[in-house]
Amino acid sequence: LPHGFLGRRGGVSEGEMWGLNVGYASGDDSDHIAENRRRAIEAVLPGAGLATVHQIHSPTVVHVEHPWPQDGRPQADAMVTKRPGILLGILTADCAPVLLADVEAGVVGAAHAGWRGALAGVTDATIEAMEQLGADRNRMRAAVGPCIGKDSYEVDENFRDRFCSEDRLNCRFFFAGHQPGKHRFDLESYIVDRLVHADISEIGFGHGDTYSDPDRFYSYRRSTHRNEPSYGRQISMIGLSWSKSSAKSSAYRPARRS
Repeated sequence: LPHGFLGRRGGVSEGEMWGLNVGYASGDDSDHIAENRRRAIEAVLPGAGLATVHQIHSPTVVHVEHPWPQDGRPQADAMVTKRPGILLGILTADCAPVLLADVEAGVVGAAHAGWRGALAGVTDATIEAMEQLGADRNRMRAAVGPCIGKDSYEVDENFRDRFCSEDRLNCRFFFAGHQPGKHRFDLESYIVDRLVHADISEIGFGHGDTYSDPDRFYSYRRSTHRNEPSYGRQISMIGLSWSKSSAKSSAYRPARRS
């Protein structure tokens, strides 16, 4: 099944946002971004149309029948489709991209899961939207892409309390911080746990820490700490090829219930 988590290598952007920056809101040269997006599409599903949304850190999901123009994107944080030839694209720079598929039903989904969207249930909403298109969660596979790692993601007490008050079991995704009164948050593990409890049995994860690897990834938090004027965005994509016979199976690391 055509899909990929693309980092910052292989693009034409220059300066602090060198590489495969695909974010028009980054302030980068628009021609560079257009070329980077073209390269990204060709790397995953040549000739496909790219659908993206205006991401707002919500649990909102939209059904995609065709790509929208850049200035006509709906406000949402997840997309689902059963139409071949469309790539669902999620832009990130520390938040987690989540790709899902039911190959048998021919339904795919993509979600932008920052901490707000993850806590609000964006992955659950994406799974439910895929089921509306004929998917079965018991057949779905999921993959959580590169995001900020727990060693790089230090948060305050109020942040931790927000998760723990939602469910006391969420406290296990927090660890002692580097400073007094601070905690480190494991966003990836929290999202994987949400997927497991949504009955997704095959989940790929462990693709890297965006903050600590500037040669491979863009990072909002790293750029902020460096006082850089802006930051790039990487893209994660999934789509259906025009011929089911051309789809390739992917290997996933099964996640176990804790």
